[in-house]
Amino acid sequence: MSLMKVRKAVFPAAGFGTRFLPATKATPKEMLPLVDKPLIQYGVEEAVAAGCTEIIIVTGRGKSSLEDHFDKSYELETALEARGKTAMLDLVRSVSHLAKFSYTRQPDALGLGHAVLQAKELVGNEPFAVILPDDVVDSEVPCLKQMVEAFEQTQSSILASEIVEGAAISSYGCLDCVQDPDDPRLLDVTNMVEKPKPEEAPSQHAIIGRYILTPRIFEMLESVTPGSGGEIQLTDGIKALLQYEKVYGFTYEGTRYDAGDKLGFLKATVEFALRRNDLGPRFREWLKRQAF
Repeated sequence: MSLMKVRKAVFPAAGFGTRFLPATKATPKEMLPLVDKPLIQYGVEEAVAAGCTEIIIVTGRGKSSLEDHFDKSYELETALEARGKTAMLDLVRSVSHLAKFSYTRQPDALGLGHAVLQAKELVGNEPFAVILPDDVVDSEVPCLKQMVEAFEQTQSSILASEIVEGAAISSYGCLDCVQDPDDPRLLDVTNMVEKPKPEEAPSQHAIIGRYILTPRIFEMLESVTPGSGGEIQLTDGIKALLQYEKVYGFTYEGTRYDAGDKLGFLKATVEFALRRNDLGPRFREWLKRQAF
């Protein structure tokens, strides 16, 4: 039996982005620039680096700029070519050549599980990645590539996890798990608790916005009982999946920035700018001169 490969990545991007209003009133949150690149592009580049060749973006009303960003821009490319700005032209063209892009709509905001379910027909009967654009992970080896290597070893669903201490665990899905004796990065998951009270959390292992899922998850999402407001949660689908298949948490190497939060977005902007060869030295000197 041939090993399953991860070729497709799903990006849920139909939310309203209310935490960044009024900036997101007319601009999708996923298109907010982190230095000079929209948030979602960081995730797409991570997926491509992990071997994904097809990108599926789940959109909603007012998200057409996402499609425009990853499409060919004839007018812009023609103008740049006419002006001899070859470096900029190559940069613009590279975005639309990253992968094959497909789009599907989530007509109602009915939870992350519902968003993933909209990609069922495009994914088909194969494993796939889910990347939440809010979570930007900086690492030497792309986070999803680390997870793909673990998936190729286990042939099981993989959930990216990090240690979250104290009361902050109540903002995450939390894993009830034990460390795999053969690979300390892997966590054998037995259950999950969504946003537990700190005293009721089964561990400090929180789920972050990176998943590799087997196609059986669609069956689970279709049969799971909707929660408050009719929402279908991805964690509920994965809990149901545990009845049939093994699921692993994965302790990735890297630094995650919660760019869906204003403070996290600011931290990411500063740190990413400081790492840039063209911006870092001057930006660092400017920061040193400020009387904060």
